Amino acid sequence: MQPVHPADISSTEAVAVAVPHPWRRYVALGDSFTEGIGDPSTDSIGGNRGWADRVAEELGCGCSSFSYANLAVRGRLLQQIIDQQVGPALALKPDLVSISAGGNDLLRPGADPDRMAARLDAAVQDLGSGGATVVLFTGPDVRDTVLGGMRLKMAVLNENLRVIAARHDALIADMWALRQLSDPGMWAEDRLHFSPLGHHTVAMMVLDTLAVNHTLEPMHAKPLPPRTWRMARTEDAVWAREYLVPWVLRRLHNRSAGDGITPKRPEATTIFGPCMPPGAGI
Repeated sequence: MQPVHPADISSTEAVAVAVPHPWRRYVALGDSFTEGIGDPSTDSIGGNRGWADRVAEELGCGCSSFSYANLAVRGRLLQQIIDQQVGPALALKPDLVSISAGGNDLLRPGADPDRMAARLDAAVQDLGSGGATVVLFTGPDVRDTVLGGMRLKMAVLNENLRVIAARHDALIADMWALRQLSDPGMWAEDRLHFSPLGHHTVAMMVLDTLAVNHTLEPMHAKPLPPRTWRMARTEDAVWAREYLVPWVLRRLHNRSAGDGITPKRPEATTIFGPCMPPGAGI
């Protein structure tokens, strides 16, 4: 069945388009990627939308009993996500959980993807202990990005994640295989987070991984305009001043972008997307 664009259907037709799925409560765990950084939206709780909100919007189509919580906080390391988010997630009694963790760890010297995987393995076991479907994320192929230095460790962690998923009957949302993410238009200005287009693309992949029919359509980044050598160097200097230097300073002072930030959706509540406005549920 071909995807249907939300603009082409009425609110009542949206209910008919939605295909039933087994989940009624989704909880997302993670860091800035899951919080939605890079996808600003004044209409979204916390000021950022992101792939998880987009997935929840689609899962909520035609299902008024569906609820969603997002416990992710920018800057969180793997152990912080385990310590601060797994317990609250279990308390919400979800039947669908996603966890993406470890990216911030890999940016730090001495990160060991094998040890990270061992800690994540125990967390995945806990999250799935009540019968919830657990979704894990491989990291994207960062070969041609400013994160290229962590590519090898990312690949090792990804292979460990596949083993963990097989061991606990979890699903893998495979960003490494999502080659569209190599397009610069998929990344935000800070070059560290995904743009709205990147989050949209990841959301489509997650819904496909869940085998859920959805209304999202593939979108493509616009070609970058030609740049002279001088323009490229100027842009690099601006990026370093506005994003790289503050990031380095936070590391040196043992601070995080998430200091003082709380989860944007600590409780599981109804979420409405473009395919089902408030009042259209059944």
